[in-house]
Amino acid sequence: MIKIHNLGFPRLGENRELKFALERYWRGEIDQPALDEIAAEIRQRHWRLQADCGLDFIPAGDFSYYDHVLDTSAMLGVVPERFGPVTQPVGLDAYFRMARGRATDGQAYRACEMTKWFDTNYHYLVPELEPDQQFALSSTRLFDETGELQALGFNPKPVLLGPLTWLWLAKSTTDFNKLDLLDRLLPVYGEIIQRLAGQGVEWIQIDEPILVLDLPVAWSSAFETVYHRLQNNAVKILLSTYFGELNAHASLTCKLPVAGLHIDLVRGTEQLMHVLDNFVSHKVLSLGLVDGRNVWRTDLDFALATVAGVRERFKGELWLAPSCSLLHVPIDLELETALDKTVKPWLAFARQKLMELAVLRRAVEEGAAAEPELSTSRTAIRSRRESGLGHNQAVRDRVAAIDEAMGRRRSGFTVRREQQQIRLRLPSYPTTTIGSFPQTPEIRTVRRQFKQGLLSEQDYNQLMEQQIEHCIREQEELGLDVLVHGESERNDMVEYFGEQLDGVLTTAHGWVQSYGTRCVKPPIIYGDISRPAPMTVRWITYAQSKTGKPMKGMLTGPVTILNWSFVRDDQPRSVTAYQLALALRDEVQDLEKAGIPIIQIDEPAFREGLPLRRSQWAEYLDWAGRAFRISASGVQDTTQIHTHMCYAEFNDIIEAIAGLDADVITIEASRSDMELLDAFIDFHYPNDIGPGVYDIHSPNIPATEAIVSLLKMAGERIGSKQLWVNPDCGLKTRQWDEVRKALANMIEAAKILRSAEAESGALP
Repeated sequence: MIKIHNLGFPRLGENRELKFALERYWRGEIDQPALDEIAAEIRQRHWRLQADCGLDFIPAGDFSYYDHVLDTSAMLGVVPERFGPVTQPVGLDAYFRMARGRATDGQAYRACEMTKWFDTNYHYLVPELEPDQQFALSSTRLFDETGELQALGFNPKPVLLGPLTWLWLAKSTTDFNKLDLLDRLLPVYGEIIQRLAGQGVEWIQIDEPILVLDLPVAWSSAFETVYHRLQNNAVKILLSTYFGELNAHASLTCKLPVAGLHIDLVRGTEQLMHVLDNFVSHKVLSLGLVDGRNVWRTDLDFALATVAGVRERFKGELWLAPSCSLLHVPIDLELETALDKTVKPWLAFARQKLMELAVLRRAVEEGAAAEPELSTSRTAIRSRRESGLGHNQAVRDRVAAIDEAMGRRRSGFTVRREQQQIRLRLPSYPTTTIGSFPQTPEIRTVRRQFKQGLLSEQDYNQLMEQQIEHCIREQEELGLDVLVHGESERNDMVEYFGEQLDGVLTTAHGWVQSYGTRCVKPPIIYGDISRPAPMTVRWITYAQSKTGKPMKGMLTGPVTILNWSFVRDDQPRSVTAYQLALALRDEVQDLEKAGIPIIQIDEPAFREGLPLRRSQWAEYLDWAGRAFRISASGVQDTTQIHTHMCYAEFNDIIEAIAGLDADVITIEASRSDMELLDAFIDFHYPNDIGPGVYDIHSPNIPATEAIVSLLKMAGERIGSKQLWVNPDCGLKTRQWDEVRKALANMIEAAKILRSAEAESGALP
């Protein structure tokens, strides 16, 4: 009999209940027992939903108050010294100090670094390790939730982040081999496994997604040793891989002493034959046939053909599952009552994906009994394939006409920089922000009322103009050099543009976790993309009319819109990126015509889209860089183009970043103490850089002295004449009282450095 299971489920609730509960807890409005009660209700609701879909095993431990990598660090007792002595168990205050730099006691700490989870838009908290790192079982959360699930009468499959993946994702504070820690780490993993076995658990899912990466020999070789040591006769281990193909690691992985293996057959379709060549029939093979990262309905006939092909060669036990955790998709399509009636049947969210698994099992085991559901699936797949909805020949012709000149600025950076300085007359260490300012409850209420038809367009525009003027006055009083309009009209940096582009749909309840309590609703790109009208010009030109200082127009770049959307899978991603680039190119040119002197085209997801295998990097970097340049290069030399990137490593793609040829790049750097700038040193990055000096993901206010210190470190790496001064990211999630104080300190730091430079004679 085929079993169906799930690797993980969304955490925050269909109405973001956990997000709001956490934020109330942080504000001191509820205590920990109340928070725990809300969390338990969400978990149990999600478990029942999965059980109702017919799952044989339900994941436990996939729930998190902030991040599953941080959960693993806490369970292992890995708490950096700056957060205070490690207690057992690691409490919620220590946990949130690591996550956001502050707990309920209000004391400020430097939070752990945050970066992207493989090639997704999910962010994890980076573990920090010392050469003498000690490990101890320091959390009972996994055991408690497993027991909670058992008490409801369901069959749990606890989920653990594997020891090698956790080590790989960690950073070492000094130069040492992280694999040297295995002898101290594995006994704790063994203790966890033994304790779960003692709870009567039959299967444990251990995630090792680094097996789809290009690993050094020492790391790939370590798998055999690690899993021999983790064997436990009282419980079975399902080794879970996802996000790509095992490739050279297939033979090794298939021979590991585990009871089962999960493979991703959505992003790793070509690995199946290689796995079957090496797999043995006494193990369980779990096929990830349903896409856990996109929202398109599964072609069930294709999936059934895959299962039939596997059964011809493999006589062991088969399980069916999503390709990866469903963390990356919304919970339930049925909540979307206003979606286009043609497109909606093409889609499947988390609940629908689990129902697809049930249909697949029934089709394999009962044949004709599943025919009604299979017929519905075929109709939807055929409708999507044959529909003319979203087809735009003019857009396709325009993409075909792209030439090399469209991706080049008129002059080199040195010439442009001189002309821009004549126009802008900025001081050294120019100060600016990344774009958004606090999204207050009042702003959100106005947007919601307008969307519900409770406000007229005239009243809405007037209220938004008042918010823009308020934002400008605040910036002028603070003394910022380059202003922004604050983005009060925008719900999200990607969704806002998705609402205004043809070929794109947006949802009402399609929430996906980005990090912690930060949620987004990724647009759904279903057709050819075009811009029917200007998207930002009206607001930004109004803002410029209210100040004599330079105003920066704010756009989200083509690669980020692509990577932070649910993208059509019926054409190459590069083609969709070029369509987005052309739409944004039109917007950039309209902003320039309206007199906006600086235009920022954000690309925080540029690094995120990089394929996991290095052999595929060149192709991606070629078309992704070209898409950005197409969007940015249609302007005069006097127009300054900025871009922004955050929470990613740049060392290995620094040449591609330089190839974007943005006049100014702003990057996240404060949590890493400017370590990210190391990539720019050896390369001698030619253009201007704004390393973030204010960690906006923490409520902490950076001291002026700390900002001066960070900027001095940046100056040693880059050179002061290239430096801009700015926060790490947009300020929409912060409060005005925090923002005022932090920006005042940032501006004061810039003034201190200007004075020091003038006194040293460095300035004419």
